[in-house]
Amino acid sequence: MSGTDERGAGGAPVSREALREVFADEVVTRALSRDVQLPYGAGKAVLITLDNGHDHTKPNTFGPAGLLSLDDAIEAARARTDITAVAVTGKPFIFAVGADLTGVPQVQNRDQAYAVAKLGHDVFRKLGELDVPTFAFVNGAAMGGGVEAALHCRYRTVSSGVPAFALPEAFLGLVPGWGGTYLLPRLIGAEQALKIVIDNPLAQNKTIKGPQVRSMGIADAMFEPADFVEESLRWAAQVVKGEITVERPEVDTGRAWDQAIDNARFMLEGKLRGAAPAPVRALELVAAAKDRSRDEGFAAEDEALADLIMSEELTAGLYAFDLNQKRARRPAGAPDPSLARPVTKVGVVGAGLMAGQLALLFARRLDVPVVLTDLDQERLDRGVDYVYGEVDKLLAKGRVSADKANRLKSQVSGSLTMDAFADADFVIEAVFERMSVKQDVFAQVEAVVSPEAVLATNTSSLSVTEMAAKLRHPERVVGFHFFNPVAVLPLLEVVRGERTDDATLATAFATAKQLKKTAVLCKDAPAFVVNRLLTLFMGEVLGAVEEGTEPEAADRAVAPLGLPMSPLMLLQLVGPAVALHVSETLHEAFPDRFGVSGQLRRLVESGRTEIFGSDLQIDPEVREMFAGGGDNASGEEEIKQRALEALAREIRIMLDEGVVAEPADIDLCLITGAGWPFHLGGITPYLDRSGIAEKVNGARFHPDGPKAV
Repeated sequence: MSGTDERGAGGAPVSREALREVFADEVVTRALSRDVQLPYGAGKAVLITLDNGHDHTKPNTFGPAGLLSLDDAIEAARARTDITAVAVTGKPFIFAVGADLTGVPQVQNRDQAYAVAKLGHDVFRKLGELDVPTFAFVNGAAMGGGVEAALHCRYRTVSSGVPAFALPEAFLGLVPGWGGTYLLPRLIGAEQALKIVIDNPLAQNKTIKGPQVRSMGIADAMFEPADFVEESLRWAAQVVKGEITVERPEVDTGRAWDQAIDNARFMLEGKLRGAAPAPVRALELVAAAKDRSRDEGFAAEDEALADLIMSEELTAGLYAFDLNQKRARRPAGAPDPSLARPVTKVGVVGAGLMAGQLALLFARRLDVPVVLTDLDQERLDRGVDYVYGEVDKLLAKGRVSADKANRLKSQVSGSLTMDAFADADFVIEAVFERMSVKQDVFAQVEAVVSPEAVLATNTSSLSVTEMAAKLRHPERVVGFHFFNPVAVLPLLEVVRGERTDDATLATAFATAKQLKKTAVLCKDAPAFVVNRLLTLFMGEVLGAVEEGTEPEAADRAVAPLGLPMSPLMLLQLVGPAVALHVSETLHEAFPDRFGVSGQLRRLVESGRTEIFGSDLQIDPEVREMFAGGGDNASGEEEIKQRALEALAREIRIMLDEGVVAEPADIDLCLITGAGWPFHLGGITPYLDRSGIAEKVNGARFHPDGPKAV
């Protein structure tokens, strides 16, 4: 590393010691060196193992002290004349998962931010500039800075068992700033690199696995986990001796590169509407990488990282990340897990699409028998066939083995009578959203199940307490509200009725954990959290249309937020009939705050479920139904402001009512159940930053800034 100080453009120098103080709580990932004799007479290599001293549940990360430990190991290897190679690998199951984000909030100014960026470059680039060949043996999870450390090495092997490989920075509000935006596109081309740098992070932080790392050309060889390091050393020895020559396709830096950039820019403009600067900055860096030297590319990354570390977007992203990593794993208000009862068989009342999705999820995650019931044999057969068809899709995609597929099919069955629930421990209903229907269903189920069996309802808006009121054991009824599509959206609203007991609630949370869902405890209040807020939000847009605003303009109004879909597109996804039912439920409960759109009612009465045509334009017939409103059209900014102010007001009311424990639970619900953009950091911090919370409620939701618990 050149000197002990780093400075950005026009900035003041920051010493290594000062950086260590900023990251005082860093869990240091040490670089442990040992000599290994390469086979085939290829000489001696230094094998550097990254290890923070903890097991795989606390992955390796890079803070200043960790980077400097790696720097010392590289410098020690550089000074030697008796070695023929240097290799870097990680502790069991983990290579490295990036920068130490816990210290980022402690960065006080841009100079410190720049110093962090520059230090990473100065250390990692040495791996590509030693006099001997360097190898990265990616033995486990690799993300962010871990991926970038591997990219700096001249050669890479990957374990076929690597579960996650990603550059997630744009998801958080950063860019891959330690070489990722320069080295990756020059290795595998701009189009494939942008999938890793931008597409995957914006697709709910998607990762790839070991075989994909190899097939994309990021790794030069792949070996099985059992003897991965040994096989990697054998392969490296053959490279050192010249017996293996690594051939890499030449990267097209002409039209193909430019076309990939244009396509990504078009996608970002349509998806984010300028709401998130980090992905755009990452795209600019990749675009420029084709003509820049390595020094120029790394210098541009340093400046970008320094800017973004100091941005509100990163603060928001880290808060949202913290929610998903911590609060989601320790749900507020959940009872003692020891009270949970075992679930050895599941019953699903109904055989429609939602019921089928639930049956498949329970069978896959709990690995127990699941039985669906319905009154009609044809519907029942259709429901079971749906599950079998989905299992076949999983098999075709290689996501389950043939044995697993056969086991899943054998576990899911159908019955025309509820007697099949006699030995079920957990029964969930997914029938028509009408109180009398659900009460009747639960009365029938209670007649055949044991007194301890949990009765769960997937209702989206009805009262769990009222649903259980006529039962002999209302204490074992709980809300278990999934979001569609069940396999994709992580949120599960767990609703405690007035008489739900702790054992039932504990069983619900334990089951949610087995299902790998993010469970949030909610009070039994109309529409709970997500549907209450989305109905209000959508209601403001539909209200503007009724007042005379063009539907396209009203639908565009909230586009600057970068939401995953527009309000009317969401209405189509949810289904107009469901949306109308929820709005009617909320209007009945809160008539002064929730209206019912006459145009939405007309749409439902028409029987139409599609709002947009195949060209993604509003269908002319639907547009005609939306016409005929008033003559008081609103501007797009006015509609957006009105919708956000309504959300701020309603969230304050919900918190005062105790619908959830804290603002963080509202944020977690909207992020995991409604796709609220990660870069906004949750709805309540956004309403604080924009000044809307204080304007509407007289106070911020987070007086001292957002902190996840």
